[in-house]
Amino acid sequence: MAILRGFLVAAPLFVAALPAAAQNPLLPGIGAQDRRVVVDATHAPWNSLVKVQSNLGARCTGVLVAPRRVVTAAHCLLNRAQRFLPASSLHVLFGYERGEYRQHRAVATLETGGPYDKERRLDGLVGDWAVLTLDGDAPEGMPPLPLARVPPDAGTPLMLGGYSQDRAHLVTADTACAARGINDTDRGPLLVHDCDGTRGVSGAALLVRTSSGDGRADGAGEGWAVAGIAVAAVSGPNPRNIAVPSAAFVAAVEGNTPSLR
Repeated sequence: MAILRGFLVAAPLFVAALPAAAQNPLLPGIGAQDRRVVVDATHAPWNSLVKVQSNLGARCTGVLVAPRRVVTAAHCLLNRAQRFLPASSLHVLFGYERGEYRQHRAVATLETGGPYDKERRLDGLVGDWAVLTLDGDAPEGMPPLPLARVPPDAGTPLMLGGYSQDRAHLVTADTACAARGINDTDRGPLLVHDCDGTRGVSGAALLVRTSSGDGRADGAGEGWAVAGIAVAAVSGPNPRNIAVPSAAFVAAVEGNTPSLR
């Protein structure tokens, strides 16, 4: 597995972009050739994505990993004082498209990977995840995706989709990207990838094919698993973006979600 050392983080996928040397400073994480396309959010695996919102107006993407559990990026849940919002102020929208959604769920409790580093150093990114426990099960036909315990090797094909800031009412996805290696930090590994993704896709699932394309017996997941969640982007024509591997939060959801060993 490729190891990348001295890797610099440019911007969280929710807050701000780096001003210098960006192809488009408003869209960190997008390469010179934007590969994102609109995908059908009613079909797998995109029907397992959700829109996460707060009463303060923050908007990110999340992924259903158990009937009542969603994973997203922790930095999406901070208030202006850089403190975590209470669970009661968070909302999850299923099947969101063009201002409409299929169902809404309130958040009953949340668990984060803290301590979270607001200065965005690499070590702080390892804890940039949150598991939201909902006040009810997800709607029928919106299956949880399994978690991949081992990060994909460099070169492994991936997909990344979510509610990007420039197309906030549709799911857009890069379906032709790949893992680029692992960046080791003192707190754990981070997954480096070249999938196009910008603000709004924080917390979106970095998707990898299961080894046998199996999913569960009922077909949930359609052979896709969550390799990690998108948390940060690098501006420039050839971005190398960052995700937290699923191994970092699998213990927080274990027992309620199928996991791949």
